[in-house]
Amino acid sequence: MSIYPETARSQALYARAGELIPGWTQLISRRADQFARGVSPVYAQRAKGSRFIDVDENEYIDWVNAVGAVILGHADEAVDDAVKEQIDRGSLYTLNSPLELELAEELCATLPSAEMVRYTKGGGEACAVAARIARGATGRDKILICGYHGWHDWYQAANFGVDPESGEYPFAGIEPIGVPKALAGTVIPFSYGNLAQLAELLEQHGGEVAAIMMEPARSTLPPADYLAGVQALARAHNVILIFDEVSCGWRQAIGGIQSIVGVTPDMTVVAKAMSNGYPMGAVVGARAVMEPAARMFISSSYWSDNIGLVASLTTIRELKRRDAETRFREIGEKLRLALNAAMADVGLPGRCIGLHSNPVVNIEVPAGIDARKVSTLFIQEMARRGIHTYMSFKATLAHTDADIEQTAAAARAAFAIIKSGLENDALDRLLVADVSKEPFRRLVR
Repeated sequence: MSIYPETARSQALYARAGELIPGWTQLISRRADQFARGVSPVYAQRAKGSRFIDVDENEYIDWVNAVGAVILGHADEAVDDAVKEQIDRGSLYTLNSPLELELAEELCATLPSAEMVRYTKGGGEACAVAARIARGATGRDKILICGYHGWHDWYQAANFGVDPESGEYPFAGIEPIGVPKALAGTVIPFSYGNLAQLAELLEQHGGEVAAIMMEPARSTLPPADYLAGVQALARAHNVILIFDEVSCGWRQAIGGIQSIVGVTPDMTVVAKAMSNGYPMGAVVGARAVMEPAARMFISSSYWSDNIGLVASLTTIRELKRRDAETRFREIGEKLRLALNAAMADVGLPGRCIGLHSNPVVNIEVPAGIDARKVSTLFIQEMARRGIHTYMSFKATLAHTDADIEQTAAAARAAFAIIKSGLENDALDRLLVADVSKEPFRRLVR
């Protein structure tokens, strides 16, 4: 295959977006420079199951799936039918909807940490609510964080500090422009897996820390007893433990990472995949932690929107009905085996690593080679063959064995090109696209 897909309309729309929308897109992960700019599509016009059609009428197998928000598959009929029926009954009432209680009961029956529930429309917003509740419940201001928890001021204030590992900004590429400097020192990052460092921070800021908020897992499960150790430190210092399961929840286990490791936090934040692409988020937690929120000003008209509520109810029930945990394990392991076989066939050093819910292609890049060029070349050559992906893959229940076979065939060709580029010092010549950019560094892997 020698011709790259025609993406002229995508590129023209993106140029126009630069004139109308600061930053081009509403989500950094949707910017053109996150993929292979000039080759990867930027705008889609329709999607179904495991695939989408871009505005230039190219079809792609989708392994990004709205950065994990789509879990059953694009335009899933069960969810969409429930949403359409609800639209006919009204998308937002003057009064409250009983769906709020129904979803709260479903979440409490699903997530080990859930005894009470508050809703939002997105993950970052839910993290901000969780931070407000933790501070209000404890009367303390400081929060220790590990991972990505959104764009709000409370969290981005961490970038006035220093990453404990690199000594640089905790979130490379995101300067705290517009964040009040008065918030400096209120949010402090810690390194994943380092209990001694966390203990030291809790001692250093004794009596001032409201909460520890962290992603309990991302690309791998935590080391043995690590999360139990975090919980023990939180209890010893009377600090609220919050698991941000916006990204790691639902696919690995419907009850979240907490249900796998047997550590129940005081609060949990969920969003993204809970509603299969419809805006929805939630903060759940123990009654003792959540009840004080009744006295706090946490309020929004659209948090009672019926569409997100019914989409979430239907999605969670469908995940259970379709035995999602088993199916995601099957898809992930088949994909990992196929990608590893493709690398081995080509003779490219590397392997597919990570959880089966989010396998990652890890190519061993020789010293002195810009790894971003290698990853961009992979994304470029996959897009060339009708596969939309990062170096990582997030499946939906709609992905089939045929999708995996097509993806592996594309990867085999991409790996061969990468190997040739490395052996012949030809990466720059093979790259048609601009080198992709990592939006920010996370403190959990």
